[in-house]
Amino acid sequence: MRALPDPVWPVVVLALIQVGDGILCMGPVRFVRECFEGVKFPREWWWVTVPVKFAAAVGLILGVWVPVLGGVAVWALVAYFLVAVFVHVRARDFGRNLFLNAAGMLAICVSVALYSFGP
Repeated sequence: MRALPDPVWPVVVLALIQVGDGILCMGPVRFVRECFEGVKFPREWWWVTVPVKFAAAVGLILGVWVPVLGGVAVWALVAYFLVAVFVHVRARDFGRNLFLNAAGMLAICVSVALYSFGP
């Protein structure tokens, strides 16, 4: 791992995406609610996504100065979205929720991990 993430801007952009995603999960807004329902994610656990998203954003931002923390945060997001892809496939939810939301975010997270925190 590099001494500091380089470049930094993808890390900051991903952190902002996570803040936005956390805000959208607060309601949650309709498309997030439909996503949760599509994979049969229990309603009593929906609240967990909000602190997870905000914690990821904090970890990424702090990771600009503490790269190990940023690396842990970005690879935790990769794991999160791998699970999301898996549950969408298992639920046979092959629409926008799988391809745009889960797989798209997985691709972004892997890209940031390799581009900014890679060797």
